[in-house]
Amino acid sequence: METTVPLAAAQINTGDTAWLLAATALVLLMTPGLALFYGGMVRTKSVLNMLMMSFVSIALVTVVWLAAGYSLAFGDDIGGGLIGGLKHAGMAGLGPDSVHGSVPTVLFATFQLTFAIITAALISGAIADRAKFSAWLVFVPVWTLLVYVPVAHWVWGPGGWILDRLGALDFAGGMPVEIASGASGLALALVLGPRLGFKKDAMRPHNLPMVMLGAGLLWFGWFGFNAGSALGANGLAAAAFLNTLAAGCTGLLGWLFVEQKRDGHPTTLGAASGAVAGLVAITPSCGTVSLLGALVVGLAAGVVCSYAVSWKFRLNYDDSLDVVGVHLVGGVIGTLLIGVFAEKAMTGGTEGLLYGGGLAQLGKQAVGVVVVAAYAFAVTYGIGRLLDKAIGFRAAEEHEHTGLDLTVHAETAYDHGVLGHGAPVSASVVPSVRKAESQA
Repeated sequence: METTVPLAAAQINTGDTAWLLAATALVLLMTPGLALFYGGMVRTKSVLNMLMMSFVSIALVTVVWLAAGYSLAFGDDIGGGLIGGLKHAGMAGLGPDSVHGSVPTVLFATFQLTFAIITAALISGAIADRAKFSAWLVFVPVWTLLVYVPVAHWVWGPGGWILDRLGALDFAGGMPVEIASGASGLALALVLGPRLGFKKDAMRPHNLPMVMLGAGLLWFGWFGFNAGSALGANGLAAAAFLNTLAAGCTGLLGWLFVEQKRDGHPTTLGAASGAVAGLVAITPSCGTVSLLGALVVGLAAGVVCSYAVSWKFRLNYDDSLDVVGVHLVGGVIGTLLIGVFAEKAMTGGTEGLLYGGGLAQLGKQAVGVVVVAAYAFAVTYGIGRLLDKAIGFRAAEEHEHTGLDLTVHAETAYDHGVLGHGAPVSASVVPSVRKAESQA
């Protein structure tokens, strides 16, 4: 019997689709990896709260993205390169016959959703130990719609002004993901103010093996993040894959070199942070630079970010888990260096300064960096201030002393060392803890 193949099915490339399915799963895994990475970096009394801030972001962003986020980010432009329309609100019109390139549109939308999820979750590291969970539940969907969605449209959406009008390049998310999350993290850190005991008390990571495990999962997932952005099982995906591995390695080595020279000790936290810094920086450039460029990008990020994380002590802003020092700074480095190391063989035409392209592309990259950072910072600061006045964004001082795990979630990560530094448990907390224990 002869079977008729629908036209859409004929247009879909099964190899590309299979790779993007895998890449989507890899990127989603990055958010639990981030949860472990952040969870290990905080003190014992706030571990579960950090895990929850990442995991709840998966649910919140997914709902917002399916309702309107995807349509506004990747729908046809209706605002002069600034925003898409609501034609696909509720994923309308994205049935089995809808194709994006060589993959089903619904798969492309899901892949992009995983980017939005981890971007929102990244911000939580800047406000660790002191943010009200209820305020976070409100902040995430509002921020996704007002910050991430417009920037994603500018950079990747049809008719987006950064892509189509400015001509700046961003392969996998230097501006919408890294710079937007870093600038937003700085804004929220300023809104909430420093943690109790900032610059006075030791606030060391409580579980470095957990940090290393989280970093490993992030690195694993990053191959889907970067190579998946080729949207196909092809040579560009392979090049982005190798560039991602190379930059992570040189980022790790660069950070350890600085630690050894400056402090006399290469640390596990430094190795994890350096690898992440290199991966952050190569994100925008993995599909535009050669292997040599990737090695330099990663090394530059590892060295510069290792110094940048100490800026918070000089400038007196408490970026708890170094979202600014790693993601903002690393994202800026990787985005700008496209203007230096971009190669025609990768970009299909655009060349950077090192390959005879002049300063034009570097200038375009700089404009994109400044505008995205300024927009994300300003809007996030406004959202944070409004939420702080309306419902309060900073956790109560008593809760912060005791720990957010116990006071917010009525749970503890460990049976010993739960309260940290001998902090007293308030009378109001005890009944809820006993109730939780009786139900266990």
